[in-house]
Amino acid sequence: MREKRALITGITGQDGSYLAELLLNEGYEVIGMHRRSSTVTFERIAHIQDRITLVPGDLLDEASMIEILREYHPSEVYNLAAQSFVQTSWSQPVLTGETTALGVTRMLDAIRIVDPEIRFYQASTSEMFGKVVEVPQRETTPFHPRSPYGVAKLYGHWITINYRESYGLYACSGILFNHESPRRGMEFVTRKVTHAVARILHGLDDKVALGNLDARRDWGYAVDYVRAMWLMLQQDEPDDYVVASGQTRSVRELCELAFGHAGLNWEDHVVVDPKFFRPAEVDLLVGDASKAETKLNWKREVDFPELIAMMVDADIELVRRQLD
Repeated sequence: MREKRALITGITGQDGSYLAELLLNEGYEVIGMHRRSSTVTFERIAHIQDRITLVPGDLLDEASMIEILREYHPSEVYNLAAQSFVQTSWSQPVLTGETTALGVTRMLDAIRIVDPEIRFYQASTSEMFGKVVEVPQRETTPFHPRSPYGVAKLYGHWITINYRESYGLYACSGILFNHESPRRGMEFVTRKVTHAVARILHGLDDKVALGNLDARRDWGYAVDYVRAMWLMLQQDEPDDYVVASGQTRSVRELCELAFGHAGLNWEDHVVVDPKFFRPAEVDLLVGDASKAETKLNWKREVDFPELIAMMVDADIELVRRQLD
């Protein structure tokens, strides 16, 4: 039996940090790939940094990935690195394609060259469904991405399937719907709202500007979702799975819950700014995770109101510490 050693690209992100924690608890040796950058932050993994090995590498550079695979011999690779912001993908569509799309090919090809026995996980996304043709969305639902990010992720999804079918790689895609946590980046609307609540509660701000309040998403808790990633690579055969809550909520409901948890009226503090509207909005994204629930025995443990309360409490504490 192979030694349990996993390589995580994007380990400094929300999902990477939670996945690293899970794998350490499962007895893995964890290798984290990060880009050499003046702005890279290890804040999310600071508490486990002495238990993991961090190595520089880049999805733009296949040679760096081949070198890492040859040196560390992982049994599993989780590809979570990407240009992952939908809004940014409109202003940087080529960079998004190079990292989020072709970066997957480079990693898969590195695995094919170095060790085809490595099990590979690709972080796909509900944004691939875009202009949906059925509700809820499942593994067989046709894709119609509505952003450069969604298009790039769709390429990554299909190249994963292609390498699985062409080279016999154990390669899986997790089609994850939105998943949040206190470690979510400030660029995402859930964290933008919960952090704004904390700043307003502490008297630092009075308003927060948002885009389309009627936009609806299927939101879950990141810790529940990274568990599904790991479960996918523990099966006898590779496959693709939708991971979702099966419930849809609007940004307006998000505001009601977040501000309400802090005893505030959201309508007093939220202003709509057209600059935050997307050029092309996706339709009703809500996932059917019954395949993952049945085949992986996966289930989510934290519901949306509990998640938003957790995030608000964490941001209130964060702002309080910053003021001390």
